[in-house]
Amino acid sequence: MTVAIPTLRAGPLLADCLRSLRNQTWRDFEVIVIDNSGQGLARNWVEAEDGVQVVENEGNAGFGGAINQALERSRSPFLAVLNDDAVAEPQWLEAMLHAAEDSGRTGMIACRVFLAGQEVLDSAGMLLCMDGSSKQRGHGRPGEDYAEREEALFPSGCAALYRREMLDEIGGFDGRFFLYCEETDLGLRAVWGGWRCVYEPLAVVEHRYSATAGGASPLKAYYVERNRLLVLMKNFPAAMLWRAPLVSLSRYFWHAISARSGSGAAGRFRKEGNSFWSLVFIVIRAHGSLLKNASRVWRQRREIRRKARISVSEFSRIARRHSIPAREVATQ
Repeated sequence: MTVAIPTLRAGPLLADCLRSLRNQTWRDFEVIVIDNSGQGLARNWVEAEDGVQVVENEGNAGFGGAINQALERSRSPFLAVLNDDAVAEPQWLEAMLHAAEDSGRTGMIACRVFLAGQEVLDSAGMLLCMDGSSKQRGHGRPGEDYAEREEALFPSGCAALYRREMLDEIGGFDGRFFLYCEETDLGLRAVWGGWRCVYEPLAVVEHRYSATAGGASPLKAYYVERNRLLVLMKNFPAAMLWRAPLVSLSRYFWHAISARSGSGAAGRFRKEGNSFWSLVFIVIRAHGSLLKNASRVWRQRREIRRKARISVSEFSRIARRHSIPAREVATQ
């Protein structure tokens, strides 16, 4: 097995992450740290770690690009992904591997991810909104509410296990996403390919949420909005696509309400000193980027359909079963 850890700032958070891997009950694995700092920061924190490879990029290759670099260097049948601001419990790797043995078409394992220092969840897998947005399943809920192994849609990119056969088949992460929603795009492409995801509650991770890019920064707002449009246009069938603008309008409405009340992502965005109109500009800019890249996205969409192993109706059924309302996306 290979564990891939992208890092931008390295530092004590990365050291804590690596220390948690030294305590794993499953011992047959390698670690690849992908340093996106452009300054060689990671080497100062991993040089004493046995068996840790460091890939140093001249600049930030983004999350998906970094994971793809690790995949290219690995020959393992499984690739685990772990954020550098996350700490894995000792049974993390072993529990994910056992869950992956359930079926040859189990291509993804989602973990029980807790918010650092709290007894509530960051995620127990991911949910999909019908406008292409995604949200952590169980975010803010007690961990015991998600104590059973069950099917999920796809895992959070914070901590997950992917079967190499699946990644090779569907083409790995789309590096053009750069930040955010890469796991949504990859997860939906996997669904089209007939792969399934299992949520394993014994695979436990503690996450210092958005310690790297910030909780509600303009950078995050732009990439989340731009990339959810890419997810939508690449992966949603026409039967779902035509409804998406109405869902988006509903989500924008609840974002506006949240901005005024100081709740939800829009409220946090305002509290960090950003204006409501800057959020509007970000939305316009994101749509402009989609138009600029429309021909490339259309080619990707056709390629996904060409490789599809399930029908449009089956994809729609799976998406609805793991859906989240636009209001909850905006107000949580």
